[in-house]
Amino acid sequence: MIPLISVVGTGRVGSSIAFLCVSNALDDVLLVNRTKDKALGESLDISSAIPSNSKFSIRGTDDYSELVGSDVVVITASVGVYTKDRSENMDIQVKMIKNIAEKIKQYCPSAIVLIISNPLDVLTYYFQKSSGFSRFKVIGIASSLDTSRFRYCISETLDVPQSSVQNALVLGEHGDSMVPIFSGVSVGGNPLFSMIDSRDTISENVRNYWKTLRNFKSRSQFGIAKNTFDVIESILNKKEIEIPASIVLEGEYGEYNVSMGVPVKIDQNGVSQIREINLDDDELSLLKKSSEKIRSDIKLVSH
Repeated sequence: MIPLISVVGTGRVGSSIAFLCVSNALDDVLLVNRTKDKALGESLDISSAIPSNSKFSIRGTDDYSELVGSDVVVITASVGVYTKDRSENMDIQVKMIKNIAEKIKQYCPSAIVLIISNPLDVLTYYFQKSSGFSRFKVIGIASSLDTSRFRYCISETLDVPQSSVQNALVLGEHGDSMVPIFSGVSVGGNPLFSMIDSRDTISENVRNYWKTLRNFKSRSQFGIAKNTFDVIESILNKKEIEIPASIVLEGEYGEYNVSMGVPVKIDQNGVSQIREINLDDDELSLLKKSSEKIRSDIKLVSH
């Protein structure tokens, strides 16, 4: 069996992504984990969710050479747990991503790579630079999750269904400097600004969503799993999807040599377009500060 979807890291997030791919009969899945038994255990569990009419299967390994043939590689691996900030453990996470980049470059150099691990933007940057892959094939999936959380916070604030909230976006860092974009949001066809007094409370709720969630469970998994699955499905089924995602920028939004969340179109070849949308002055200023925060973190990494 040649796997077409490979998931590196089989913790809660990696296993949830694999479960969605398998249960929706998207394609064959390979789980890769540094602890082989963990990968085998998750694959045995998830295999029971394969639909009876599906021709696809799932298996686990600790051998990166089995990545050969992968169309999409999802990286959810982590060497530590952060508790206060996603930039914790940054040095060892970057070392990890560089090692994984070498393996993927060796065994599946034509794959589209989706980065989920944190610090998301820093790791997306270092994977792309270490692998030498086209920047359009190295995509950090997190801003779409932040956008889902933004939409939820708006709906809770206004006590309306999430489906009535349109054009919500979160750009910049997947971290404390993320920038919820209020200027284009409408609710039930009406501008959001006409319904709220201030951006501050909603912005703080979005930025601290993960901390609030951890008051009740150890970490999030389902939101990012669904957002990642949607991207994988679009790639494999040759459909286009528009989301905010992290990508190395080369002049877009006036930024160079940094990876951060921006609106993109993704198809079977990876990112097909980086969309430059109109932002108000406050949003532009905050996005600049966010890019500076990410760039500072990139420079902080021990080489």
